[in-house]
Amino acid sequence: MNHTRCLKASEQPLARRYALALLDLDGVVYRGDDPVVHASEGIAKAQSEGMRPSYTTNNPSRFPDTVAEQLRGLGVDADGSDIITSAIVAARMLTHHLATGAKVLIVGAEHLRDEVRKSGFEVVDDARAHPDAVLQSWHKDLSFDELAQAAYAIEQGAEYYVTNRDMTIPREQGIAPGNGAMQLPIIETTGKHPLDSAGKPESAMYDEARTLFSHTDQPIPGDACLPVGDRLDTDIEAANRGDYDSLVVLTGVATPRMIMTASSMQRPTFIARDLLGLDMAHPAATRLGEGEWRCRGCVVRRTGTLFELDASDEAMGSYDGLDALRAASCAVWEAMDGGMDANLIDVTSIEQAIDAGSRGE
Repeated sequence: MNHTRCLKASEQPLARRYALALLDLDGVVYRGDDPVVHASEGIAKAQSEGMRPSYTTNNPSRFPDTVAEQLRGLGVDADGSDIITSAIVAARMLTHHLATGAKVLIVGAEHLRDEVRKSGFEVVDDARAHPDAVLQSWHKDLSFDELAQAAYAIEQGAEYYVTNRDMTIPREQGIAPGNGAMQLPIIETTGKHPLDSAGKPESAMYDEARTLFSHTDQPIPGDACLPVGDRLDTDIEAANRGDYDSLVVLTGVATPRMIMTASSMQRPTFIARDLLGLDMAHPAATRLGEGEWRCRGCVVRRTGTLFELDASDEAMGSYDGLDALRAASCAVWEAMDGGMDANLIDVTSIEQAIDAGSRGE
């Protein structure tokens, strides 16, 4: 029998179980300039249960006060002190690698420059200043000249760091290239890869948040914190790297198929449609036998590489699509941990059942 780490159950709402929510922004609270459905309502309900919401974002281009202003415009009660960005964490990261006063060539917006200055470094824009390091981040006005100066500096021996490695970012019109994609020209040009990254999927952002949001001289305990995100490869992997429980929501990048076939480091602890899931209990997924898992009225069975929802018993009636996803995720994870190739797994009928159950059909 494989010892697969499956989803956890919670008899009480997550907002009562965890003291601090570490909420991602893009794809969780908003998508570009648009609000995510039920986000403000879910956050308000979580606060009423005693959970403190905080906001962690790999976007290094905007000042926390600007982010907070946008949140308030979407009906979310927040101020700049509730926000931690990859720029804040990146500036702290550099203090572990560089001497005070070192020159850093910045590819990024003013928020990142400001944080790097506050951490005791000299910010430069030109490789002819002979910077000690390059720190690259995403911003919407990224230019060829910025990338060229970064490449020149790295070729001259500057150390290469990045705020985050996100390959994509969700925007109003769809999925756009992220900082990870913008690093590829530098890597291809110089042959050098970043030495360190501040943002998710590293756990440093969550670790820093426990200190920044603590009301004492001690960090908030890790088991009292719940990272929440829409990306398995950043938000959820960062949680697993730091040994945190996590909640994935279906309002951004992650799809049911992606969750079901996730690698071990990208598997969440809980699954919810949106942030209303913070104020809900989460049912258990139970192993019934080899390749067979149940979550309330949903039973998922495996035949070879085919996974199907059993509609011969309780699941024949009305069921919750999330329960089908929970049971299927555990069944597929167990099979993958037993050596099954994720590319061969057939969960098509499960996806259809999840969609139908979510619509109440």
